[in-house]
Amino acid sequence: MLKKFFMNTLSSFVGAWIALVLFGVVAVLVGIGIVAKLGVTSSTPESIKKGSVLTIDLSGSIVERETPTQIDYLSLVQGDVERPQTLIDLVTAIGEAKENRNISAIYLKCGGVSASPATLHALREALLDFLDSDKKIIAYANNFMMGDYYLASVASKIYMNPGGQLILQGLGGTNIYFKNLFDKLGVQFQVVKVGTFKSAVEPYIMNEMSEPARAQLDTLYTNLWNVICKDISSTRKKLTPDSINKAISEDFIFLEPAQSDLKAGFVDQLVYERSMDSIIAKTLNKDVKKLNFVGPSVLLSQTDWGSAYGAKKRVAVLYATGEIVDGGGSSTINYKKLVPQIVELADNNDVKALVLRVNSPGGAVFGSEQIGEALDYFKSKGKPLAVSMGDYAASGGYWISCGADRIFADSLTITGSIGIFGLIPNVKGLTEKIGVTPQTVSTNPDANFPALYYPMTEKQQAAMQKYVEGGYDKFVARVAKGRGLSEEVVRRIGEGRVWDAMKAKEIGLVDELGNLQDAIDWVADKSKLGESYNVALYPSIEATMWDFLPEFANMKATEAMRQALGGNYDEIAVDWARTILTQKPIQARMPYMQVGFPQPLAW
Repeated sequence: MLKKFFMNTLSSFVGAWIALVLFGVVAVLVGIGIVAKLGVTSSTPESIKKGSVLTIDLSGSIVERETPTQIDYLSLVQGDVERPQTLIDLVTAIGEAKENRNISAIYLKCGGVSASPATLHALREALLDFLDSDKKIIAYANNFMMGDYYLASVASKIYMNPGGQLILQGLGGTNIYFKNLFDKLGVQFQVVKVGTFKSAVEPYIMNEMSEPARAQLDTLYTNLWNVICKDISSTRKKLTPDSINKAISEDFIFLEPAQSDLKAGFVDQLVYERSMDSIIAKTLNKDVKKLNFVGPSVLLSQTDWGSAYGAKKRVAVLYATGEIVDGGGSSTINYKKLVPQIVELADNNDVKALVLRVNSPGGAVFGSEQIGEALDYFKSKGKPLAVSMGDYAASGGYWISCGADRIFADSLTITGSIGIFGLIPNVKGLTEKIGVTPQTVSTNPDANFPALYYPMTEKQQAAMQKYVEGGYDKFVARVAKGRGLSEEVVRRIGEGRVWDAMKAKEIGLVDELGNLQDAIDWVADKSKLGESYNVALYPSIEATMWDFLPEFANMKATEAMRQALGGNYDEIAVDWARTILTQKPIQARMPYMQVGFPQPLAW
């Protein structure tokens, strides 16, 4: 007893000590951030010397827009605290560079950029627009990843390390299937869904991809890849879509030496990185010692675009990024936060129009419905509403988009997936494995339905199917009303199928292929604002403390899964399983898919 008392006291002391240390670390970091923030806002914009070069470091992730930082313990200990670049900042900086007379060129330092095709396409379009100013773009890489090369292909000249590689392998992705894992855990998934192509449930109940799922992904990837090949060949005159595909499929270009890349016309010159300053100076007819490289942040300090929160004639751009949830952090779409923001913008007389920037694969049905209703309220105020789609605007992401007055999508956007599914786990096998025996007492047979500990009866399964079909009927009706289509047509193009934006435009799900600025221009014109209007981005970004404690809440569940697997498990798989088991049961979500470019070989 005394031993237990001392152990409890010691554990409480250690826990309190760890909490104090973590609080101290966070407090110091936040303090530094506040001081830095104050320093930035109080200073005047940095001057840019004549003949300067905007340097864009294409390495790491590019995300849609900045969000409050969320850092875990391991990141703090390892010092791995890095903020990704954002699409909106890069596009804005490139636009400023085009108009700034002191910027002579852009230097793309390619080092393995990580972003979805639509994000890269939007950035590429901004670079092409920059070239209209008759300024130069110069690109260099030790090794060109596919995403890097897609952007670099707009450059006036492309340089590569003589010992480098061009990792060109096409577009694709791998879906992971978990049925065997859940069988080992003793978890079975009971599925109710609407839509032949609503394949988001397949990884939990199957060991391989269904034919409809494979067919839709094959069509999707092929259409996206055709756009990418066409874009590259439009700016690299020695290349054609056919020659690019031949280099990949027949020549295995990613395994060829750099000389082959030069000969085929993918790059213009092979040089070591140390020579690039001299090459850039020669290109700009400048002394190499007088070169002045500036980063995107310097260009951003020259403009207040997007921060006109007090302007009288204001276009609001509201970001809806991540999975739609009924609660959650800054990397998700939390309807409890987004709905009040939409209502506030609707009631604000200074806000004349709204562009909803959607980058979401969908999520919770209830949250999607609440956001959709709030957007309807905004429209009821007689203000124009446009949607600008990013990488994804599918399933629940399309639910919140379809009521807009006009929908803009990037050529490489993935959209559609009009369908709903329910995924109800039955963990009876897991409880038996870990020695837990649930006992239920209730006044009615279905009082605890759906219950995790027992399989559904036929009657319960039928009731759940009816519920999901009712949700799908509402989805179809909303799309039909918003897009001016018959419900029969919507059901035909629905079925949970994902579409590339070009096909989505053909079938009426999208109005126009265009970027965020195109959507802003459209609502400004509909509002008759002329040229004298301002733009404000929402939600406004505020620094926050990181909430460490909730991570401990999931530790017991994780340990139970480890015990059930008997030590034969993969940590990533266990984390995935825990995430899946804590999702809402009814979802309007597109299938999980990894749409991207292959990574280089390790030598």
